[in-house]
Amino acid sequence: MRIPKFGINRQDAESPARFADDVTRIESLGWDCVWLPDSQLRRRDTYVLLAAAALATDLIDLGTLLVNPITRHPSVTASSIATIDELAPGRVSLGFGAGDTAVRLSGLRPARVAEMEDAIVLMRKLLAGEEVEVGAERPSFLPFHRPVPIWLTAGGPRTLEMGGRVADGVFMRVGTHQATIADTVSKIRRGAQHVGRDPLSVPLGIIFHTVLVDDPDDALTMGKAMAAGYYEYSPMLFEPTGLTWDGPDPEILKHDQGVWPDFHHDPELLKAGRAVDFLSEAHANAFSLHGTAEQVIGQLVEVLSEAARSGIEFEHVVLHPIPNPPSPDDSDDGYTVRVAREILPAVREQLAALS
Repeated sequence: MRIPKFGINRQDAESPARFADDVTRIESLGWDCVWLPDSQLRRRDTYVLLAAAALATDLIDLGTLLVNPITRHPSVTASSIATIDELAPGRVSLGFGAGDTAVRLSGLRPARVAEMEDAIVLMRKLLAGEEVEVGAERPSFLPFHRPVPIWLTAGGPRTLEMGGRVADGVFMRVGTHQATIADTVSKIRRGAQHVGRDPLSVPLGIIFHTVLVDDPDDALTMGKAMAAGYYEYSPMLFEPTGLTWDGPDPEILKHDQGVWPDFHHDPELLKAGRAVDFLSEAHANAFSLHGTAEQVIGQLVEVLSEAARSGIEFEHVVLHPIPNPPSPDDSDDGYTVRVAREILPAVREQLAALS
């Protein structure tokens, strides 16, 4: 079976220099990829940071996770990511999606499916060196085009099918349950089939919320908070699992329990998890990896190997840290170091043994 590239989407971004130093450290620890969020009112400029990292590293893959077509015009995004690829040839990907904090904190709305599809088609043409009609006096093109792959991050059925139609790869953030993963992949492949693409040729990536906490009770409680976060934004993801939400409406619950801004991102994740204590361990298991390093290894290998047995293999796996690590997360017992030393070697070894 395929051994995926393992990436992380939290780094020290307090300055371009610190970001470059941290990505260099992450590269030396053995991570395969660094994925950088794009949220202009919360983080420094994505492309300045990526440029600094590109110049400071030699091997690690770099990408956005994710940019959107609302806060930057797609032609601007294509130009920026092509320039980054000039600094790190073949190591760059563009993670793309509807937008979350980047648009909401600007008083804007997330992109609609049609807007994302139009943007991906436009950017793919520009990055391939093709001329495009944008309503200008003459067709537009990107003189310094580069073959940067565009990865759509999707969860809803229409967005997943659209990714199968037009994206170079599709990231899913749907939890760990095999039924949900299979249902999600079927939508991507259906979209590909509708336009004559080989459904099995669309590369897949997956994002796992990973609660690396040695106290089993705390890990389970935070895992319940992750399950609640998924239900809050995508309740349809509960359907394939057979699990139900037997509590109050999430918005009422957040208001009554003081959870903010959502179950995923409340700074006090134990509080958020206790607010949904009516959820079971099965809910936590279906939407997160959680527990000690040994437990996370077992869960991760099981999820990936079971998926592979059903014909689903992933090119990229992002292990999203829960709770959010401090910046810089550079101590020996920090998430970035622990995953690189205690989890990734064992997972790679066990997956290789199954190949």
